[in-house]
Amino acid sequence: MAVIYLDNNATTRVDPAVLEEMLPFFSERYGNPSSMHAFGGSVGRELSQARERVAQALGCAPGEVVFNACGTEGDNTAIRSALASQPEKRHIITTRVEHPAVLNVVKHLERKGYEATYLGVDHEGMLDLDELRDSLRPDTALVSVMWANNETGAVFPIHEIARIAKERGALVHTDAVQVLGKIPIDLKTLPVDFLAVSGHKVHAPKGVGALFVRKGVQYRPFMLGGHQEHGRRAGTENTTGIIGLGKACEIAQANIAHENSAVKALRDRLEAGLLAAIPEARVNGSTASRLPNTTNISFQYVEGEAILLMMDAFGICASSGSACTSGSLEPSHVLRAMGVPFTYAHGSIRFSLSRFNTDAEVDTVLAELPKIIARLREISPFKRQEGEAPACTC
Repeated sequence: MAVIYLDNNATTRVDPAVLEEMLPFFSERYGNPSSMHAFGGSVGRELSQARERVAQALGCAPGEVVFNACGTEGDNTAIRSALASQPEKRHIITTRVEHPAVLNVVKHLERKGYEATYLGVDHEGMLDLDELRDSLRPDTALVSVMWANNETGAVFPIHEIARIAKERGALVHTDAVQVLGKIPIDLKTLPVDFLAVSGHKVHAPKGVGALFVRKGVQYRPFMLGGHQEHGRRAGTENTTGIIGLGKACEIAQANIAHENSAVKALRDRLEAGLLAAIPEARVNGSTASRLPNTTNISFQYVEGEAILLMMDAFGICASSGSACTSGSLEPSHVLRAMGVPFTYAHGSIRFSLSRFNTDAEVDTVLAELPKIIARLREISPFKRQEGEAPACTC
């Protein structure tokens, strides 16, 4: 059975061209790029080329790119560096819909005595910039706001957010893990101080990422040890991963127009087809400002996990928009922040496409998912005869 992979916001397949570029560095060109001999030095030059490719995709200088292991490391490093470089400032602003790589760090810092403000979102998952303005304080060290939400695809006005924060003297960090390759990035015009990306979201391998650190911004490394990354991130470089990330960034940059035309059209056909075929379904999040590949759809009176299990029988891979765990009825923190009704929140599915998806795959989902939802609704414990759901305690 062929796999229909519609979970690209979780991870992506490695592009064959990326893999081809990486392969020699596993077995033939395995030298340490920090070595003094020519064998290692030649690998070091390849790392420099990868850095240039990433910098070009981000619109920054190569010296502003710090390679690391993942987006989570980039987020952690940026937040901790911003606070360590400004010990007199003890206030952080973030949002209620951030990735756990940001939210859990901020919550941890609150336990250490920092103060945090969590900005809310409206029913479309969008921020109120007046709330941001009102939340800024003289002791605000950092504003950390994701560029695009991983669950709904909602795109925040990061240029305006950064401008507001910078006018009040705060550093700015954005998690751009979902943006790279989907929305043009130009850090020459975007006034953020830190920006995190991850390789495995852009058809590079897992275990490699990059953090943009603007030149002139005080920086405190998260990893201490050797001199790698000009003393900004210790540890022998993940050579194969970095070279893969460089190639993936080059390909992604060349495919942004395709993402915003062909991939978007495929997403729109999937979304429109499901909404037309399945009653009591709704899209979660803004449809005017979102990633071109993402749709988060809720199906009332069914559980997301049950939908995923039944789709899996047809090889269809997606994600539940609900963060439910066994024995818990707690929906996604993103959907709760948006005020999505209880009976919809638990039946939310995120479909995230890539340039490797096809019309035939979408046809299969459109043929099978309406039947799956109908079967699940027949046995749903949530639906009442009157069509009312249990009261929401979210």
